[in-house]
Amino acid sequence: MKKFLLALLMLLVPLTASAQSQNLSIDGDHGKLAAVLQTPDGLANYPLVIICHGFTGKKESPLLTALANELEARGIASIRFDFNGHGASEGDFQDMTVLNEIEDAKKVYACAETLPNVTSISIAGHSQGGVVASMVAGQLGNKKIKAVVLMAPAAVLRDDAIRGSLFGAKYDSINPPESVEIFNGLRVGRNYIKTAQVLPIYETAEKFTGNALMIHGTGDIVVPYTYSLSYKKIYKRGEVELLDGVDHIFTGNEQRAAKIAADFLTLQLKK
Repeated sequence: MKKFLLALLMLLVPLTASAQSQNLSIDGDHGKLAAVLQTPDGLANYPLVIICHGFTGKKESPLLTALANELEARGIASIRFDFNGHGASEGDFQDMTVLNEIEDAKKVYACAETLPNVTSISIAGHSQGGVVASMVAGQLGNKKIKAVVLMAPAAVLRDDAIRGSLFGAKYDSINPPESVEIFNGLRVGRNYIKTAQVLPIYETAEKFTGNALMIHGTGDIVVPYTYSLSYKKIYKRGEVELLDGVDHIFTGNEQRAAKIAADFLTLQLKK
């Protein structure tokens, strides 16, 4: 791992000269994680935001790409990556759990903190990635995480696992099967369900006491916006921005949501 980080540092030195997007390979919890480091133009030093995609998502999603571009325009770097079993990263989707996604994100953090030009690290996440981001911030604390942005955070996943329901698929929540098919042959494993049922989402997230923003559409039927309101209750320095009628993936409103997130992060990180 030390050799990998040293090689990475050598590779990234030229990034101080101009804006670049560079593909990275980071050791994750279940294999290599495919990641993109995006840096601003002409700055020797800059804050950085780790961006986490949602369940079945990927780093190239319109929302995440829009956020990375908005941050770059404001002089803020970002790393967005595919969780294990997603996109171009290694691992089997059926082995994915929220807990090992948390470990993936912490591995990305460990990589980010070695970069020579980074002045602070914040974290943002969409849907299940929002849950991961909130729990990583809670685990690492204010000294390591500067600010948090949660976009339609899917804290409903614990309730769904307890009810025995996942994207319309029903199962015995007391004794879940080895795997559950959700759509197009994609299956989640029993371990995902069992760990989700007892996941201490808010209990962990509330340990972060810095500035946090939740962005949620009132038209979200996958994760009702009330889950963002629940996050606000645990965050003493939390804000909520509700987008009227907008759905879970911010369809047609990706740029709008990205701008709201980037404006908030700019205010927090440029202080």
